Amino acid sequence: MTEVTTPATPASADFSSFDLHGALQQALTKNGFETPTPVQQRTIPASLTRQNLLVSAKTGSGKTLAFLLPSLHYLLVNPNFYAGTRVLVLVPTRELAQQIHLQCQQLLEGTSLKAALITGGEDFKKQQNALRKNTAVVIATPGRILELLTLDTAPFENLDTLILDEADRMLDMGFSDDVLTIAKQCNENRQTLLFSATLTHAGVLKMADKVLKKYELIALNTLRDELPHIQQQIVLADDNPHKEQLLAWLLLNETFEKALVFSNSRAQADALCDPVRAKGVRAIVLHGDMDQKERQRVMKLFRDGVVNVLIATDLAARGLDIKGIQLVINFEVPRNGINYLHRIGRTGRSDETGLTITLVKHTEWNLMAGIERFLRQSFIRRSIKELAGKFQGPKKLKASGKTTGGKKKVETKKEKPEKVKVRHRDQKNIGKRRAPSVENSNAST
Repeated sequence: MTEVTTPATPASADFSSFDLHGALQQALTKNGFETPTPVQQRTIPASLTRQNLLVSAKTGSGKTLAFLLPSLHYLLVNPNFYAGTRVLVLVPTRELAQQIHLQCQQLLEGTSLKAALITGGEDFKKQQNALRKNTAVVIATPGRILELLTLDTAPFENLDTLILDEADRMLDMGFSDDVLTIAKQCNENRQTLLFSATLTHAGVLKMADKVLKKYELIALNTLRDELPHIQQQIVLADDNPHKEQLLAWLLLNETFEKALVFSNSRAQADALCDPVRAKGVRAIVLHGDMDQKERQRVMKLFRDGVVNVLIATDLAARGLDIKGIQLVINFEVPRNGINYLHRIGRTGRSDETGLTITLVKHTEWNLMAGIERFLRQSFIRRSIKELAGKFQGPKKLKASGKTTGGKKKVETKKEKPEKVKVRHRDQKNIGKRRAPSVENSNAST
């Protein structure tokens, strides 16, 4: 049976109000974390009481600290150095796993606890050895952990906490069965924390019921929440060549530290890079066909500012938390409203301002309109004078005497005068007296 509640937000001025282990408090201070975000204020107290949680919060809201702090606190106040893995964090992508691992290491500095990163594309034997050395915290992608489980080298019978981050994305990537298989191999008495950017995904609540059983729901947002820190614009385009011109103009004329350009396919992402580079834009490509070393090289160049424009597929739409992204351009309209939200969520993070621009051609108009309806928002229409196109939106069409946007015009028919037939013999008798009829003469007698 599922228990669903929404606790009130505690008045937490700083992290010291959570009474966390001293080593964690020192790490927070050292790394400049002072005031907890709303998701941290509401999640950390509930998690410290060892409740199962389903948390819905938008990307960039501070979810990583929300689940790491209480989980690490429990390990520090309940030491057991021979229990093997005690905290397992499952995430959909390698890049997100790397980010969480880095933040975990920062929090564990000065403690005896170790964290391991277990993802595809890395040395398998090294990962096996890391698990055999009683590594307390493991941050992993489902596929590689499942491989280790089949070899009995990933024992989780003593697991204290299972964390599923970006659960909706793991479902979209087909990891549902893998996640459930892994969960069944974990200690039944564990605490489970499930984080998702949306609760409207068809599989999120189903997964929660299977891995959480009884849980508390903390919902800080829905997909239709407004994004006050992000300005959302639409620029109309005639075709893809026109879009390429618009893209180059925007990247050369908008002011930003870093920019993300999204396409719907790997081939389109590759095709965009050379044309914008030819215009003098420092751009690079990221997509799933690249091997792990190449992806890491690309991300380092982007983070370090060697390149300031990343052209990517939806691989980069979730999980990546890169400071300084002030502009997101959708070269192609996303396939649905959920993907749109996750793309634009790369900017406007931590209350910073961001700008998103979607290039829309005539075949994408209905898709874009559907996203506006889904989010119950109306995006700003913008035109670029230097590259004005012919497509200005759908025309009003007439159908069955009706016009869109108005009532049917009803015309009143004028009555035609009755045509009188004129005969020649009648013309002859004009002015002559007409003889009385027999009927009339009988009536007068």
